[in-house]
Amino acid sequence: MPDVVRLATDDDRPTMDRLWLMYRHDLSEFDELLPNADGSFRDEWLHQAFTEDDRTPYLIVCDDRPAGLAFVRGLSGPARVLNSFFVVRGARRRGIGMRAAQEVLARHPGAWEIAFQDNNTGAVRFWRRVATELAGEAWTEDHRPVPGRPELPPDTWISFDTPTKSHT
Repeated sequence: MPDVVRLATDDDRPTMDRLWLMYRHDLSEFDELLPNADGSFRDEWLHQAFTEDDRTPYLIVCDDRPAGLAFVRGLSGPARVLNSFFVVRGARRRGIGMRAAQEVLARHPGAWEIAFQDNNTGAVRFWRRVATELAGEAWTEDHRPVPGRPELPPDTWISFDTPTKSHT
């Protein structure tokens, strides 16, 4: 089966910008943030994924069409963080998200941390399943405050190690 993830390039920026807007719109249900006056959402993570050496953006594809995005940070640190992950609704529940998560995590073997909100029940089930698929029972879950947002409930963080065999 062909990969469903590829490194996003500068040529992908317009597509990633649109996917980011969909992602932030979906998350607004859980973090209670309204769009900016111009209809956009905060997008510093999008820009950082393309400009900072310690981060990398991935485009998720399905049938050669954009199906989502994934941003990784902490590439040079002790643990990588999947700080954004999104699959468009039309591609969900088809195994694409699981394959995309596995491919992204396999490209950067070692320690991982992934955050999500407890009230996002789909994300709770998905990330626990990803952790179990990749690490068996050797993963942990804890709650951490959302930086700069004391009014929000803490994020849930899953931590685990992926095998050291790199993606080929």
